[in-house]
Amino acid sequence: MRLEDKVVIVTGGAKGIGRAYSLGVAAEGARVVVADIVDPKPTVTEIEARGGQALGVECDVSREADTLRLATETIARFGRIDVLGNNAALYGTLKRRSFMEIPVEEWDKVMAINLRGLFLCARAVFPAMKAQGKGTIINISSSTFFKGVPHYIHYTTSKGGVVGFTRSLARELGEFGIRVNAIAPGFTLSGENESNISEERKQENVRSRMLKRAEVPQDLVGTFVFLASDDSDFMTGQTLLVDGGGSVH
Repeated sequence: MRLEDKVVIVTGGAKGIGRAYSLGVAAEGARVVVADIVDPKPTVTEIEARGGQALGVECDVSREADTLRLATETIARFGRIDVLGNNAALYGTLKRRSFMEIPVEEWDKVMAINLRGLFLCARAVFPAMKAQGKGTIINISSSTFFKGVPHYIHYTTSKGGVVGFTRSLARELGEFGIRVNAIAPGFTLSGENESNISEERKQENVRSRMLKRAEVPQDLVGTFVFLASDDSDFMTGQTLLVDGGGSVH
């Protein structure tokens, strides 16, 4: 039980990769807060059915009031916050198109969720982590930044921002015993992603990798648990690529 009694918040934790993170940390003994704009109850019920402890909080990470309430409800239920998993992001519903065709409103919405959301959630949990003298923040970037993937320029740009945010925040929070790291997944077959991509593009992703298979949510859980646990206790400011070697050129 590498996360026994740790309190872990997973934003976007109700479905897809976030659900895998939520179930994965629960299996390692964590008490999990499933935060999502969609109903978190099914994932909470699943964790509890397996003998774990969980709390569901409906939360729009782009709204400061929601993120502050998320931290307050977590403290009220579990008394502390050990890990924040900044997983919530806008991606699966985005259409591939030229940067000239992306509506300005869509650009703003991607930035609001994928970047402002990290900023607001980190601010919300910081007082509790500072008071404890220890904490861990895990941000989710993407291999799209390392590849410079076209036709998703708002998403790719936002995920590059996650890397910068991670490095800068790690510098700021190190003196408080708070570690900040990131995971950069490759294209992962999960929920909306799986249904919104052609078979040709799925195979293209597989061909570009050193490991010749599709990436699935479970491929990311071990890295998330590692960064959440004391196994990575002297590691901060890092971004770990988990994409089957697809970003190595």
